[in-house]
Amino acid sequence: MNGALAGWLQIALLVAALAACYIPLGNYMARMFTTDKHWRVERGVYKVIGINPETDQKWSAYLRSMLAFSGVSVVFLYGLQRLQHYLPFSEHMSAVPPALAWNTSASFVTNTNWQNYSGESTMGYLTQMSGLAVQNFLSAGVGLVVAIALIRGFTRSRTDKLGNFWVDLTRAVFRLLLPLSVIVAIIYMSGGVIDNFSAYHSVTTLSGGHQTMVGGPVASQEAIKNLGNNGGGFFNANSAHPFENPNPFTNWLTIFILLVIPFATPRAFGKMIGDNRQGYALVAVMVVIWLAAVGGISFFEAQGAGMAPHLAHGAFEGKEVAFGNPGSSLFAASTTTTSTGAVNSFHDSFTPFGGGIALFDIALGEIAPGGIGAGMYGILVLAIVTVFVAGLMVGRTPEYIGKKIRPAEMKYAALYFLTLPVVILTAAGLSIGLKNPQASILNPGPHGLSEVVYAFASMANNNGSAFGGLTGNTTWYNTVGGIVILLGRFAPEIFALGLAGSLARQSPVPASVGTLDTRKPLFVGMLVAVILILVGLTYFPALALGPFAEGLH
Repeated sequence: MNGALAGWLQIALLVAALAACYIPLGNYMARMFTTDKHWRVERGVYKVIGINPETDQKWSAYLRSMLAFSGVSVVFLYGLQRLQHYLPFSEHMSAVPPALAWNTSASFVTNTNWQNYSGESTMGYLTQMSGLAVQNFLSAGVGLVVAIALIRGFTRSRTDKLGNFWVDLTRAVFRLLLPLSVIVAIIYMSGGVIDNFSAYHSVTTLSGGHQTMVGGPVASQEAIKNLGNNGGGFFNANSAHPFENPNPFTNWLTIFILLVIPFATPRAFGKMIGDNRQGYALVAVMVVIWLAAVGGISFFEAQGAGMAPHLAHGAFEGKEVAFGNPGSSLFAASTTTTSTGAVNSFHDSFTPFGGGIALFDIALGEIAPGGIGAGMYGILVLAIVTVFVAGLMVGRTPEYIGKKIRPAEMKYAALYFLTLPVVILTAAGLSIGLKNPQASILNPGPHGLSEVVYAFASMANNNGSAFGGLTGNTTWYNTVGGIVILLGRFAPEIFALGLAGSLARQSPVPASVGTLDTRKPLFVGMLVAVILILVGLTYFPALALGPFAEGLH
């Protein structure tokens, strides 16, 4: 079977599997967050943490709970890394240095999983399991419940209460993430992914040399790192490592699970607001942009640029041979359109335009379909911007899902949209302009600019994948990167929850003749255009000086 046909079959099977899961998974998620019944294990959690599950929180209380929980998580994970050499199953690993521990704590608590370290030579088994894997569940859950709170802002009226953060988070973990992760981990192990507590040991190779063989609870962490759009890797080679991703089947499965929840969330949105067509409109936008990313990266990687790629019938440098160009391109497009930092190929070795599309995907704010929860509240904010623009065209107050989009709502939407570009471009500019950070750039010129912008775009958008070619494990990148990661995660969530509270206080507005129908292809096209234009205008100078300049050289 030739590579092109294999690529088309992978995409077709993936689309069919995602379509099959859209309705049942989306319906289940909607019921999960709307039912009044609590599971016994959930009641046990509520009793331990001392909260009343029947209490409805104002948006400000919901926000404080989320920030307090995340803050405690950062402190706990930081302490675990600094003390890991005293703990069991450390595999003789020393304490993680302070700056690196800070960056890693911020990274995993925010669903980013940006890693300035090699997992197999830095983190012991207990740190991986009780620290990193636990945060993979909790950070994914936090993102999802913020999206649910914003959806409630559309469904409620004359109140600023959005639910209970602790109840929502507990349900997200126990009813969705944990059961699915167990199933996926079993499938991973059956496909060849390791999961053990084997101690590190040395083996003698056929040539007489010695190599250290590592083990670890890999399959169990791989399941939630991908399902929860966390990314990262147990090993430094990430999802190109044969212990993490041994064959084309596990590669396809990984792509499927990192997309399945984000693509199903619009269905939950449609069910919760009582209009499934609204969910279809949003998922259509996501699919259009995702397919464009898959097609663009696949095209440029298959064509290659230069004599060597042409002779090899494609750009194969930095790619795992078992996956080839089709599997690597599909993975790259899917991991950069979601907030999943897992990679099965070296994005730094992609063609200039292929890598440029990956950078553009991240710069979109990861809304196609985006990270778990984050993609949903991101695209809802952009939908509000779209109806506002449409309202300006016809000279009337815009409405969306029965709520007027007033100056108050637009302020929250504008702050949401502007935060990330300011954070990303400021950090990238300082890293390029200051003398010490310049030493981390191994490829001066357009490619080096792409590496730096990609790094901060990945951190701020909580993606976690790296372009490579940039020395990230320095005091500058660890410290500034940790700040960028936290701002990129929590500032948009603050504005999303503020927007939810503002919407919930309104009374419903009945649709009229002048109301824009946000369920039709016209709105889908307008939303796609607004997304591309806003991002294109914001990041065009960086893209022009980086991947475009390199590709046209």
